[in-house]
Amino acid sequence: MTDPAAASELPAASAGRGSPASQFAVALLAELERLGVRDVVVAPGSRSQALALAAAEFERAGRLRLHVRIDERSAGFLALGLGVESGHPAAVVATSGTAVANLHPAVLEAHHAGVPLLVLAADRPAELRGIRSNQTTMQPGIFAGAVRLERDVSAPEGAPGEADAAAELARVAVAAAEGRDASGEPVPHPGPGPVLLNLQLREPLSAPAALPPASGPAGGAAPAAPPGTEPGANGRAGALARGPRTLVVAGAGAGPAAEALARAGGWPLIAEVTSGARFGPNLVPAYREVLAEPALGGAVERVIVFGHPTLSREVPALVQRDGVETVVVAPSGVEWFNPGHRARRFERAVHVEPGPPGDGERAWLGRWVQAGRALAAAEAPAEPDPVRSGVDETGHVTDFAAQRAFLDAQLGRMREPVGRRLLAESVWAASWPHDRLVLGASRLIRDADRVVPGRRIHAHANRGLSGIDGTVATALGIAIASQQPAAEEGEPAQVVAEASAAPSAPAAHDGFDPTAGDDLAAMLARAAEVEQQLAEAKAGRAAQEARARAESSVTRVLLGDLTLLHDVGSLLLGAGETRPRILVIVGNDGGGTIFDSLEVAASAPAEAFDRVQYTPQSVDLESLARAYGWRYRRAAVRSELEAALGEAVTEPTILEVPLAR
Repeated sequence: MTDPAAASELPAASAGRGSPASQFAVALLAELERLGVRDVVVAPGSRSQALALAAAEFERAGRLRLHVRIDERSAGFLALGLGVESGHPAAVVATSGTAVANLHPAVLEAHHAGVPLLVLAADRPAELRGIRSNQTTMQPGIFAGAVRLERDVSAPEGAPGEADAAAELARVAVAAAEGRDASGEPVPHPGPGPVLLNLQLREPLSAPAALPPASGPAGGAAPAAPPGTEPGANGRAGALARGPRTLVVAGAGAGPAAEALARAGGWPLIAEVTSGARFGPNLVPAYREVLAEPALGGAVERVIVFGHPTLSREVPALVQRDGVETVVVAPSGVEWFNPGHRARRFERAVHVEPGPPGDGERAWLGRWVQAGRALAAAEAPAEPDPVRSGVDETGHVTDFAAQRAFLDAQLGRMREPVGRRLLAESVWAASWPHDRLVLGASRLIRDADRVVPGRRIHAHANRGLSGIDGTVATALGIAIASQQPAAEEGEPAQVVAEASAAPSAPAAHDGFDPTAGDDLAAMLARAAEVEQQLAEAKAGRAAQEARARAESSVTRVLLGDLTLLHDVGSLLLGAGETRPRILVIVGNDGGGTIFDSLEVAASAPAEAFDRVQYTPQSVDLESLARAYGWRYRRAAVRSELEAALGEAVTEPTILEVPLAR
């Protein structure tokens, strides 16, 4: 690997001539690197070659991670997944024309979900617009109001100061993507999201250009507090009085703040499967059914909503009901959750007024949790009656009839066909806190939301707009980012290696010896040295633990067959690309069975409904997996599913699970 501090040059594409485009691209990427951007996703093209070749050189120097995708839609969602996992923007490079338009779905998801994203779009110079020049359209404004910042940048000419202008452009763009102002302070409105840098570039489109030496990381903002717990824009969190019969709702992306507030208030919590709050003693299972109970759901006086609830009709109905006060909590964003425009109170952060829960609040919580657990137990599949083994205490079969019955029962369980509930519960149970779980916006996420128990794991779905677009690409981005043994933010890897080698404890002679004539200053100096050694040892252990988690992490993806096929091009991992530990579990019911739940399914002609809604398919997923170089497995019964989920994932793998319609 090239020394990151050593200057290097881009390959020559225009021999004998310098290229302002390449010089500008190098200056822009160098500043993005300094600001903490670590990933650049490139979709190849002619007009964007300066950015692409510069990114390749930064990767060769060990200063950026480069990912190449031939399809801009896949590239956009890969960058989105990288941003979801890291919390920092990835940059996606595209050439001019329809290439930029193909980034629109990912930009929209990033906009509505508040995910940082940098779009570096190459463009023809302004004088070529509007005269039918090849591959030229009006790129400024192409994403309308879906970006936090847009800059239409004139083509560099090689004039003095252009490198400084590129660096300033990078600073402004990263701050906007991360939802910060120029001083680094969070800006709640609009908050994190996508940024478009539309870069006009003229020929020569690339030429050799030296990389500047790597500089130290920029001083960034302090790590963000969990969503909903940090002070609001006015520096204060809104107070929540005790008294009303209160319910806490955690939608997608709510984070652990929702669970913490429910516990602090002594209030029941209903949490969607991708809320990040589906755990804790206040969690209410089977929440849809509990909300339908007049004595519980019908008695709610106040609902506090975190995140973006999208998986039930009951929650929006509750918010719109007369007599219910709604408090919506969102640390940032351009829109508030407000079904029917009935919410009246909006907060960037909240806290519970001091004091323990009263007897009425404790009883309220108890009724909700008990009812939820009872309803969940009643809905669970009945366990078969236990069958006695024919083996006696010595280990010998003494009752052959009983042993045959026992083995038949075990075999019957192993041969049980996999249904949606079993699939969702099994995948959920197989995921550990250091793993990642991604769910497609299909029927299976709703099945999981109904049945999986509370568990503190990382689960994500693209619920900003709830589309099936780019699910595979998003999951690959999450997998790649979560499996990187990372340094501390902004630190090179060698710093972590040094921290890992730090002493586990200070040496014994570091103590203070008053008989040796030590004075107070020497004692304080030794104490500071000991404290530094302890801090280094702690940092080393933390780095080793983080590395171990990253090296054992697996990303599992649970989606339907149409969701996979919609993003099938993202399975293509070209030469030199990272192949993460990812298991794509496809519940294959031959089409879009989610539409079978629509009211129109009962009245529309069956043949017409199947053709335009269910859209049946019979793709050979095994051949598809092999064509893209993925490992393939199939699990039709319980024993096969358990074996597949229990097997180590060492490479990209597709697990097909046939499901009945």
